[in-house]
Amino acid sequence: MKKRYEALLVVNAQGKEDSVHDIVDRLESEFKKEGAEIEQVQKMDKRQFSYVAGSLDSGFYVNFVFEGDPQLITKLRSKFKLDPEVYRQQYQRLSEKKEKQEKPAKKLAKPK
Repeated sequence: MKKRYEALLVVNAQGKEDSVHDIVDRLESEFKKEGAEIEQVQKMDKRQFSYVAGSLDSGFYVNFVFEGDPQLITKLRSKFKLDPEVYRQQYQRLSEKKEKQEKPAKKLAKPK
């Protein structure tokens, strides 16, 4: 059964700022190759890290919202761990998407 997930990836584009769009497109195709159905890709621009834990002091943040099987997260995690352009990755399960239903308008209180 497919579930909704959110993946936040920090892309190491140091020295490759012009090719960030190409890197994000490649990552999106990797998601699709593994069987994910992508709902949304949110490019959040370059941000400074609050503390430096390695050789990088900033990275490009990209947020993916997708649907897939629970085993997909393990595959993606191991695949992106070996990718030198993915500096950090974080996955979170989201609640099911609810169809918007029109609610009847609320009655306003009568003035006294």
